[in-house]
Amino acid sequence: MYSEKVMDHFMHPRNVGEIEDASGVGTVGNAKCGDIMRMYLDIDENGVIREAKFKTFGCGAAVATSSMATELVKGKTVQEALEITNKAVMEALDGLPPIKVHCSLLAEEAIHAALWDYAEKHHIKIEGLERPVNDISEKAPEEEY
Repeated sequence: MYSEKVMDHFMHPRNVGEIEDASGVGTVGNAKCGDIMRMYLDIDENGVIREAKFKTFGCGAAVATSSMATELVKGKTVQEALEITNKAVMEALDGLPPIKVHCSLLAEEAIHAALWDYAEKHHIKIEGLERPVNDISEKAPEEEY
């Protein structure tokens, strides 16, 4: 069963779309369930995320986690955004069914992928940021599907 917050973010997703000339764009997927998430970040000269948008192909939980992830990163510094975990996304949505936990992992990895792209474009290193995976099923435990 989905929480009211999950349903609200699925039925009325925030920040859907693209950012033209985004500071960073990250695309990740999950080969096992077919979800694909693309996150766009607009980051100012002080390293603060001014805007975040997403495009997601997937289930309702994937849309909801994308929506919530963009809400969580806005106004944060690059370092603060890096610290947003899948657990933080799930908590902000008042939980997800165990079979949908991978959607929150997709959101976390999409943030990391967009930050990685930003770092590469600006020739900087973001402390603690590792190269993101294209397919989170390479990273996520099997029992979550």
